[in-house]
Amino acid sequence: MDKLHTVVHFSGRVQGVGFRYHTFQISKEFEVAGYVKNLLDGRVIVEAVGSKDEVNAFIAEIQDRLGVFIRETERKDGEPSKSFMSFEIR
Repeated sequence: MDKLHTVVHFSGRVQGVGFRYHTFQISKEFEVAGYVKNLLDGRVIVEAVGSKDEVNAFIAEIQDRLGVFIRETERKDGEPSKSFMSFEIR
């Protein structure tokens, strides 16, 4: 099973609309660990680790369900270099 670590920055109207809460709820449907966090510049960052299929499906589901709030998505994939125990809101 190939593991994937991804860091995604979402911009648009992503703060003050429940984006982090909904992302956390979506994370419960997938075997991923990591976090979602508001950034000072108005973006939201999602960092997730899991199997390639789970991480890709998780990010796709965020974009599908919350796409109305997202204007731009920047994503960087790599090998897992961090270890998370669960998915959380920071």
